[in-house]
Amino acid sequence: MLKVLKFGGTSVGTLDRIQNVAQIIKKIKDEGHDVIAIVSAMSGETNKLIEYAETYTKVPVAHEMDMLLSSGERVTSALLSIALNAIGYPATSMSGREAGIVTDASFMKARIQSIDTTNMKNAIKAGKVVIVAGFQGVTEQNRVTTLGRGGSDLTAVAIAGAIEADVCEIYTDVDGIYTTDPRIEPKAKKLEKISYDEMLELASLGAKVLQNRSVEMAKKLNVNLVSRSSFTPEVEGTLITKEENIMEKPLVSGIALDKNQVRVGMYGVTDKPGIAATIFTALANANINVDMIVQTVGVDGKTDLDFTIPTTDLEACKTVMNTFAQQARNIDYNDSICKVSVVGVGMKSHTGVASKAFTALAKENINIRIISTSEIKISMIVEEKYAELAVRSLHEAYDLDK
Repeated sequence: MLKVLKFGGTSVGTLDRIQNVAQIIKKIKDEGHDVIAIVSAMSGETNKLIEYAETYTKVPVAHEMDMLLSSGERVTSALLSIALNAIGYPATSMSGREAGIVTDASFMKARIQSIDTTNMKNAIKAGKVVIVAGFQGVTEQNRVTTLGRGGSDLTAVAIAGAIEADVCEIYTDVDGIYTTDPRIEPKAKKLEKISYDEMLELASLGAKVLQNRSVEMAKKLNVNLVSRSSFTPEVEGTLITKEENIMEKPLVSGIALDKNQVRVGMYGVTDKPGIAATIFTALANANINVDMIVQTVGVDGKTDLDFTIPTTDLEACKTVMNTFAQQARNIDYNDSICKVSVVGVGMKSHTGVASKAFTALAKENINIRIISTSEIKISMIVEEKYAELAVRSLHEAYDLDK
């Protein structure tokens, strides 16, 4: 079996932790498997390099930043290779270029275009463990690029797809995907399996274990992903796979919480065709990610618009909305809210899922401000002070602690 393993910054954060990763790979090799390992920079290294660059300017040249930031992963890959060779397990480190990863020229946020797996296959045939520096590639003109946030996960999934690996295991400091955040609800249970679509919803709704770009790519390339911990490698993780590979589809798989939310209210707008299009086009042009939208028309014929945006987009949103101030009676912003979401593929074939959520929150006197649904998700905006109570009550309502 060919396994692609990815180790994040906390997993390789110190020399002792790199030694621990070498022992994990040793055990997998002893079981008879071939291994390609993708590594992140040691935790804190990338931020340190950014600080170095900003000593000279707050807006450094993008392609020089890629040359700089890609070095962190190369250091880790070489150290891990040295550690493996030292305990008698032949290994070779590779940069993104040597691993055959070709990207577009969008520096600091490049997208992978192709992977030539020849060097990796030759190294595996020679009996070596391949250690690839994650987060990076090169353009067709051989300029170094980086893949942006979550780039090492993307490297791992893309390589697993290109080389047709049997599995891609993502090692972090968490031992799998839970029904909700165990820090909020101690009764949270680890999931054995979850579908790509459910994981995408949970990742986009606030669950931080896996980055959604990597899950999207895994779904596209049909790569079986496993989320597990490098600190407890003996513990089985969670498999993220195709929905048809999950025999008993749960009604609800998880409850997600996102506190990075602001509700924007625009009241008393003249109700005429195209007004919503004008407002939301302006927000889109400012790269503001609008999530949930509710539009109502009052008895006076005026329109009220409520929508949510990430907290990080608040100031940019205010700038855009100020241009529409004359067209509304009032515009306000509420950052004391959160989004709590119920996710599960079983919703497709069951009724009453939404009513159970609304009833659970009503029992706790939690008022729902905005509701949004999809085929496998119900999201609700509530006051932030009720965030953890909402998560626990929903977790109990769907018997996720069982």
